[in-house]
Amino acid sequence: MIAWFEIPVNDMKRAIAFYEKVFKIEIKEVDFGGLLMGWFPHSENANGASGTLIKQESYVPSQEGTLVYFMSDDVSIELGRVEAAGGKLYLEKTKISDEHGFMGVFIDSEGNRIALHSNQ
Repeated sequence: MIAWFEIPVNDMKRAIAFYEKVFKIEIKEVDFGGLLMGWFPHSENANGASGTLIKQESYVPSQEGTLVYFMSDDVSIELGRVEAAGGKLYLEKTKISDEHGFMGVFIDSEGNRIALHSNQ
């Protein structure tokens, strides 16, 4: 049911560099008249929601609130890049169950709590 997500940032350049390094992707920076966004890559035919980094005074990075999960082939891969990219590990790779795979959580460069999920 999720269609879109927005991750608050204080420093767009730093946040883009962090997520590009952790996920090995390119984020497109867009300026809508002062509202800065960093769009995550998304394919029209792909499963799951797309989203953006967002910088605007009403958006405040936080470790509380909604937790966004990014899909991964193996969460340990991205978790292994977090600290070098400027973030912190919050929860190392943890088995949820045989049926539901694994999860891990990190704090991004802006102070947001972000999760990863993989089947292996």
